[in-house]
Amino acid sequence: MARPTLVAAMADAGYQSLHTVPVRLHDRVLGALTLLNARTGELPEGDLHLAQALADSAALGLMHWSAEPRGDDVVTRVRGAIAAKSVLEVAKGMIAAHQGLLLPAAGRVLADYANRHQVSLADTAQALVSRTMEPDAILDSAAET
Repeated sequence: MARPTLVAAMADAGYQSLHTVPVRLHDRVLGALTLLNARTGELPEGDLHLAQALADSAALGLMHWSAEPRGDDVVTRVRGAIAAKSVLEVAKGMIAAHQGLLLPAAGRVLADYANRHQVSLADTAQALVSRTMEPDAILDSAAET
């Protein structure tokens, strides 16, 4: 269910509906791809299939993501940047959902944690997404300051 602030922001930006498509790897759901639409109603079947294909491609990209680009390959660097951004967005969503925060606030919580612990934001986000770190660890750390 959409939060009232999200609904108001969507309406102010001209959007009338949203649709979500699972980002999954096999049977494991990693997150969701949210599509905003200026019209109401169901997505056409072709658009729904395209959205799911994009979400599945994102999941594959996350699984094959390497933190370090190989050599000076520009394509590899761009893919790495996109994958890192995707992981960060998923991590922000995890913190936002866990604590009931808006995404910008969740992003600040993650960045503050990384700065306080002198670790990279990308590594922190990857630890959350890969479930080697629990959201409570980040939130507990924020409460201590």
